Amino acid sequence: MSTTHAPAPREWQDWRERRLAAVSAPYGPLALAGTHWLSDHPDGRIDGLPGIWTVDGDEVVLRAADGDRLAVDGRPVTDGPRDPGGRPHRLGPDPAPEATRVTQGERHLQVLRREGRWAVRDFDPGSPARRGFAGIEVHDHHERWIRPGRFRPYGERRSVRVPHADGVRRGLGLAGELAFTLDGDAHTLQVAVEGDGSLWAVLADATSGTDSYRFRFLRTPAPAADGTVTVDLNRTLLPPCAFADHFLCPFPPPGNTLPFALRAGERNRRSR
Repeated sequence: MSTTHAPAPREWQDWRERRLAAVSAPYGPLALAGTHWLSDHPDGRIDGLPGIWTVDGDEVVLRAADGDRLAVDGRPVTDGPRDPGGRPHRLGPDPAPEATRVTQGERHLQVLRREGRWAVRDFDPGSPARRGFAGIEVHDHHERWIRPGRFRPYGERRSVRVPHADGVRRGLGLAGELAFTLDGDAHTLQVAVEGDGSLWAVLADATSGTDSYRFRFLRTPAPAADGTVTVDLNRTLLPPCAFADHFLCPFPPPGNTLPFALRAGERNRRSR
């Protein structure tokens, strides 16, 4: 249970509001209605998805007819004059669900590639998860959870294979360790470095799977030149798979289970 503390800083409140807006956005994580691996559909037909989707080398080929009501790059797909089955459109990976090339009304069909495998993700603003969303259970802000930390990079980038939310083991890239102390005890987390230099950790703690979701994410700013960085555990996040079952979130790597109860940050999704 959260306890009552002094009002949280305005900056944290603003961050919470931005976070809720991002999660509940039309093409945020709540909108993901399906992830369909094309290798599971050798004929290119996916139940519930319009069109025919096949892999050709480093591209996905989409064939769609008028009745599929698809648009590519904002233009309605129409049958080619010599190909009533639908003319082909060659596609690469999409950068984000809101910036997909293929749409069907409000639905966005995102082309995804992971470790050489292709998939199509169905983002639907009218998904049941988005309609039933009632917010995020979150602990009260507390200064105790804001700790000075230090990033210690590895000599070279490492990769460990960890289970993901869909049950498949995949590689997780790690760039170093994030060290901090709490109540006099030293702790470390293995972290990745994002494109903007910020740090990202997948972690569990003594509350995982009981008082909070089974694992969570933590992001920090980019470390200073000497490796120092503020570790604000009040900003511990739920992973995307806490909002929709079709994400491929990685589980924590070995050593990233904190031995204490991290009663900070987001706990669970709240539904109506």
